[in-house]
Amino acid sequence: MASQVIVIGGGLSGLSACHTILEHGGRVCLLDKMAFCGGNSTKATSGINGALTKTQVAHSIPDSPQIFEEDIMKSACGKDHTTPPAHTEPLAKVLAHESGPAVDWLQDAFGLDLSLVSRLGGHSQPRTHRGKEKFPGFTITYGLLEKLEAIEAETKGEMARIVNKATATKLLQDTPGGNVFGVEYIKDGKTLQEFGPVVIATGGFAADFASDSILNEVRPDLAHLPTTNGEHCSGDGIKMARAIGADTVDMESVQVHPTGLVHPDEPDAKVKFLAAEALRGCGGVLIDANGHRFCDELGRRDYVSGEMWKNKGPFRLVLNGAASKEILWHCKHYVGRGVMKFFPHGNDLAAEMKINPKVLSDTFQKYNKCAAEKKCPYGKKFFHNAPFELNDEFHVAQVTPVLHYTMGGLAINAHGEVLGKEGVIPGLYAAGEVMGGVHGRNRLGGNSLLDCVVYGRVCGAQAARHLLRTAINHIRDPKTAAANRVGVLNGHFNPGLKIAVEPSALGGFTMNVEFGGAGGAQAVEAPVAAAAPAAPAPVAAAPAPAPAAAAASLTAAE
Repeated sequence: MASQVIVIGGGLSGLSACHTILEHGGRVCLLDKMAFCGGNSTKATSGINGALTKTQVAHSIPDSPQIFEEDIMKSACGKDHTTPPAHTEPLAKVLAHESGPAVDWLQDAFGLDLSLVSRLGGHSQPRTHRGKEKFPGFTITYGLLEKLEAIEAETKGEMARIVNKATATKLLQDTPGGNVFGVEYIKDGKTLQEFGPVVIATGGFAADFASDSILNEVRPDLAHLPTTNGEHCSGDGIKMARAIGADTVDMESVQVHPTGLVHPDEPDAKVKFLAAEALRGCGGVLIDANGHRFCDELGRRDYVSGEMWKNKGPFRLVLNGAASKEILWHCKHYVGRGVMKFFPHGNDLAAEMKINPKVLSDTFQKYNKCAAEKKCPYGKKFFHNAPFELNDEFHVAQVTPVLHYTMGGLAINAHGEVLGKEGVIPGLYAAGEVMGGVHGRNRLGGNSLLDCVVYGRVCGAQAARHLLRTAINHIRDPKTAAANRVGVLNGHFNPGLKIAVEPSALGGFTMNVEFGGAGGAQAVEAPVAAAAPAAPAPVAAAPAPAPAAAAASLTAAE
C-alpha cells in the first residue's frame, strides 16, 4: 500500500503540492532533475494575482473573484477569437475563486511579504501582489523550499524527502490504462523507482529546441525566437504522461512575451532575462526606433507582441523618475545585470537613440495629453506615474519578443486529475505550466505563479485523499484483512514475533516477519508459491526465539 505521494518538479507548483500533502497528513517525495529546486518560478518578476485578498482589502481595492474570472476569460479568447476554449471555464473559475485564499496562504503559512499590489496588462483591477524587495517569484518559491527542507531535516526524511538530480523517465501503472502507482527515474546512472500517486509539476516546453521537440511539433514557426525559460523546460512531464495515454489541450497556444531584455553585448543570446510586466504596470512606456509610441502598453501580451512585429525596432521600455522609484529594486537589479541603463536626462536617451530630443519630447507631451484627457489612440485607460518630461531622469531597457510560456499541456479537470481518452487516469495529477486549459489561448500576467499555487494546492489535496482512499480500500480488502488478522492473533500468542503485510506491486502481498532478539538482524527474501484464492498463504508457526534477530520477507501471489 502506498504511503507517500510523489511530486515530480521542484518549482512553485510542486512545492505547493508538497506542503498541501503534508498539511493533509500525507508523506511526500519530491523529485527534481536539476541540482537545485526552484525552476522557472524563481524567475517570475511581476507578482502573483489574487482577488479579494487581505492586501486588496487594506488598499480598498474593489475587486472580486467574479471580476477576476471575467478578465481571465477575456484574455483566454486570444487574438482573432471571440470566445475562449470550452474547457477553460471550469478551470478558470477555480483559479479565480481560489486566488485570494492562495495569496493569503502564502502570507499566513510562510510569512511572506506580499503587501504591494499593482495592475498589469489585461486586468480591470490592481491585483498583482509582490513584496517591497526582490523578485516575487524568487521570494515565494524559496520561502516554500526552505520550509520543506526544514521539515525534511526535522523528520529525518520520514515526512518529506527531496531528491535532486533525479530525472523521471516513466510512469508506472498497475495495468495498461489503469492506476498510476509510481514513477521510474534515473539518478547517478541508476534506474530507481518510487511508489505512490504522482503529481506532475515539471513545467512547460518553451526551451525544447531539439529537432524532435514538442515546440517544433506544435509551433515550428516560433522555434527561432529566444526564450526566457531554463534548460529544464523540455516537456518531460507531458512526454511521460502522453506515453500512458494522457490527453493534451491547447498545445499550439505558446505565449510570446513582448519584453525580453536585450543585453547590448549579447543581442543574439538564445536565453534572455524577462523585463517584469510590473515595469509597464508602474507606468513604463514603449517606444520604437524612431522614438514614437505604437501600442497600449497595458494591453494583453499577444497584442503588444503583435504590434512590435508591425513596427520598427529596436524597441525600448522607458520608465520616468516616478515609475523608477516605485519599482527601484527591479531597476537596480537590471542595471547590475547590464540589461538596463540609467539616463540622468531625456537628452541623453535621445543621443543614444540617435534621434532629435524634440521627437522624444513630442512623444512625451502627446502621452501626457492622453493621460490628462483619459483618451489614447491605442486605447490605453490607465496612466500610472504620468506625466513624462524630457528633463526628468530615466531607466531604459531595450526589449524584444521572447518565448515565455506554454498555455497548452496535459488535459485536467477542476480537481487537477489528468485526463485520457477514457476519462480520469487514477493516481495522476498535474499542476503548473505542465497542465493545459486554464489560460486558454493567452495568459494574463501574474497568473503563472497563481496557477502554480492554486493547482499545486488542488493536486496536493486530491493526492492526499487518494492515499486515504487507497488505505481504506486496503483495510477493507478481505485478502489483506485476513492476513493482517494473522499478525494480530500472533501478537497475542507470541509478542516476540512481528508480522506486517503490504500489497505487492505484482498484485499480491508481501508479508514481513521479524523475529525479536538481542544482537544484529538478518534480512532474507523467500518467494512463496501462489495460494488458493479461497484462503491466504499459510503462515508457519513461530520458531523458538533465536539468539539474534532475523527478518524474512514472503511474497505471495493472489
